[in-house]
Amino acid sequence: MNIETIVDHHYVGRSLRDIVAAPVSVLRGVSAADAKALRQAFGVCTVRDLANLHFVKWAGALVTLADEELATPEERAQEELLDEAVEMTFPASDPISVDSGITRIEVAPDKVDAHGDHQRAGQQRDETKPM
Repeated sequence: MNIETIVDHHYVGRSLRDIVAAPVSVLRGVSAADAKALRQAFGVCTVRDLANLHFVKWAGALVTLADEELATPEERAQEELLDEAVEMTFPASDPISVDSGITRIEVAPDKVDAHGDHQRAGQQRDETKPM
């Protein structure tokens, strides 16, 4: 990650320790007014304070858990109904059935050894030479 995309240009090139000790307004998109509101509402003064804010940690944990949560029985039933509807709408996706009228199976003809007998030259007769 490029630090210059997430911090104010005055902090580019500084150590990470300096950045986490800086006011939250050092983060791109956080204005001085936003920093003041965070300080008044939650006592957040630095980037470290914001990262350690228990509300932020709880929110992050909830998002992670929600992304991994299994579908409810109702959601699974809706998904199955959707799958069945797609199958009914697109029957061409079903496997092709074998026709019972097939009576024989064609086999490819034997191949000629082209390396040793190019175009069956050994089998052809020279018309100019007597037999």
